[in-house]
Amino acid sequence: MSKANVKERAESFASSMNEEQKMAIRMLANDLHRLNASVMKAVDAGLSVELQRSARHHHEGGFWGDLLTPIVVKQK
Repeated sequence: MSKANVKERAESFASSMNEEQKMAIRMLANDLHRLNASVMKAVDAGLSVELQRSARHHHEGGFWGDLLTPIVVKQK
């Protein structure tokens, strides 16, 4: 899927979200950006990092989200 298609899909989803949902998505995107930067720093420092799902958070109405745990390995 091209970046343009992803952007179009994201914009389409955003137009159907309420303000609370849009704010939650912006916070998630910002946190993911920081997480990715931290993973790159760890890799650059000589560590291997794998993110694994440790649990799934469920909410009424069938909504869910994966919770992550880092698996970190230091090379010899």
